Amino acid sequence: MEYFAFQWHITDACDQRCKHCYIFSEDNSIPLKSMPYEQIESTLYNILSMCARMQRLPYIYLTGGDPILHPRFWDVLALFKHHDIPFTILGNPFHLSDEVCERLRFYGCDKYQLSIDGLRSTHDEMRRPGSFDITLEKIGCIRRAGIKCAVMTTVSGTNIKEIPSIVDIVVEHGVRIFAFARYCPTSLEKSTHIEPEEYRDFLDVMWNKFQQYKDSGTIFNLKDHLWTLYLYEKGLFTIPEDLPADVVSDGCNCANCHLTILPDGMVMACRRFDSCVGDVGQQSLYDIFTGERMDAYRDYDRFEKCADCELLRFCRGCPAVAYGYTHNFYAADPQCWKEVKR
Repeated sequence: MEYFAFQWHITDACDQRCKHCYIFSEDNSIPLKSMPYEQIESTLYNILSMCARMQRLPYIYLTGGDPILHPRFWDVLALFKHHDIPFTILGNPFHLSDEVCERLRFYGCDKYQLSIDGLRSTHDEMRRPGSFDITLEKIGCIRRAGIKCAVMTTVSGTNIKEIPSIVDIVVEHGVRIFAFARYCPTSLEKSTHIEPEEYRDFLDVMWNKFQQYKDSGTIFNLKDHLWTLYLYEKGLFTIPEDLPADVVSDGCNCANCHLTILPDGMVMACRRFDSCVGDVGQQSLYDIFTGERMDAYRDYDRFEKCADCELLRFCRGCPAVAYGYTHNFYAADPQCWKEVKR
């Protein structure tokens, strides 16, 4: 039975004000929200009901803000443990210790994801002074507890040259999983643009770096779907001949096997852009996911460039990044270098 992923933001509370954060990027004085524990319980039962109807297993990415700052954080984890639900935490390093990580492991935390968004000065300027060194220190706490440590990097024109060196650092520190995704502008004046050919060259550098460390024990997650295009051009990805022509088998997970739930109960097709599709406090998640508002994100014929590409069912780039540039979910991915004939 396959998993269905829920990115669940239980609180906006956070020790950082990252420049690329969806919560604080435009207004640092917004009121912080945390989902009440009673609503967390009802939401979890909503999740379980949806997954039972779809014959899928739930997998929760617990995040915020920093989820550990939720006033009932440990009660939430106890609830997950009671229902035997696997989960990953996407959080900060500041409240981690050996004791805390051992407790996380007791409640079933499968993976803890930290962020490194550049070398020391770049990362600290984006996030918080001292954050870089604290992040490296806490990798050890996570690993000693037997939890998989993941590191995620947000790539933009600001830090693209530093990403290969981040790979050296995460391998040196024994990180289990490394991935990167592109920055999604929250307003056009904050875009740190990367030209398509520049991004293709960057993927080439990163692929060679990943091959260098293929036996290191670090898993390199090819999160950006433009990897599919890159590997296709290198002959390392082929379109399956036995796959029915109407089957979408990979690419952007929006409206396929993923939902985001915010602290106020709003449900989003994707957290990276304005995509509200319902309210978990008022509606069945199953009805939300199978409803008309979500169907709009599955209308693949509307994708302006991808619809004419043979990789439509396997790639589609990142529509959220396209939305960040154009406010159009169906616009061409601004970093896609492929020439497509209409």
